[in-house]
Amino acid sequence: MTDEPWTIGRLLNWTTEFLTEKGSASARLDAEVLLAHARGCQRIELYTAFEETAGDDLRASFRELVQQRAAGKPVAYLVGHREFFSLSFRVTPDVLIPRPETEQLVVRALDIAKEAGSTSLRIADIGTGSGVLAVCLAKHLPEAAVTATDISPAAIEVARRNAADHGVDDRIEFVEADLFGQLPAEPAFDLIVSNPPYITTAEMAELDPGVRDYEPHAALHGGGQGTDVIERLLPAAAERLRPGGRLLIEVSPATAGPAASLAEQTPGLTHVETHADLAGHPRVVEYLREEG
Repeated sequence: MTDEPWTIGRLLNWTTEFLTEKGSASARLDAEVLLAHARGCQRIELYTAFEETAGDDLRASFRELVQQRAAGKPVAYLVGHREFFSLSFRVTPDVLIPRPETEQLVVRALDIAKEAGSTSLRIADIGTGSGVLAVCLAKHLPEAAVTATDISPAAIEVARRNAADHGVDDRIEFVEADLFGQLPAEPAFDLIVSNPPYITTAEMAELDPGVRDYEPHAALHGGGQGTDVIERLLPAAAERLRPGGRLLIEVSPATAGPAASLAEQTPGLTHVETHADLAGHPRVVEYLREEG
C-alpha cells in the first residue's frame, strides 16, 4: 500500500495505463477529457494542476466516467460534446459522433462557394444528425440560407440546439423528413451536402465496439453494398438542384466507387471528382447538376 496522495497528475497517469489495458487507442486523451469534464475545467488547465490533490467527490465522479469508458462507451457521449471544424457541438446517443474526416466535406463546400464568388447560396443538408454540416456552413457563409433534414426527431432537436449555441438558428430551417420529404420543388438548391449511412453490412460486423454498440445504426448502416440511401439520394438531389448546382456526399473507401458510378444511372447528374481525406482515402464524392 502507498500513502501517496491522488493528485491530478497521478490520476491521469494511472487512468492512462488502465484505459490502455482496456484497449483504448487514445487512452491519455480520453483520461484528460474525462477528468477535465469531471473537474469542470478546460483540458489545458489540467497541465497547471498536476500537483493538486483530487478530492473524494472529484475522484468518485471521474471513476464513474472511467468505468463507462472502459466498458466501451465513447468519450463524446460521456461528456456530451465533440469538437468539429474548431467548434464545439452537443452530441447524444441519438446522433453520430462527428469525425475529423467529415471536415473535408465542409472544406469542399466552402471552396465551391468561393469559386462561385458568392456566399448567398441555398444549401440543403440531408440527414443532418447533430447539425455539424449545416451549422458550419451557416457560420462560414453568413448570407447562405440553409435547410437541414433528418428522419429522426431526436436528431433534429440536437441539431436545433447546436444551431442556437452558435447563433445561426435564424438561418437554418430544420425539417423532420426522409431525405427531402415534403420540401417544395422550388426554389432549387445551389448546393446539397449529405453524410448518409454508408457502412456495408460486412463492415458493420467489423466496426469498433464503441461505434457498433453505441452509435445509432440507422445513421451508419447503408445496406449490403453501403449504397441503399445513396441510391435514393442521387435522383432526389438531381431534381432539387439548380442547373450547375453541386451535390457533395461523404462515403467510405468501400462505397466511393459504387457511389460515383451511380451518377451514370441518374439523369441530369454527372460525377465530377472524388476528394480524398487527409489520410489519402476517398471521402467526398462530388456531382454536378447538368445544364438544361
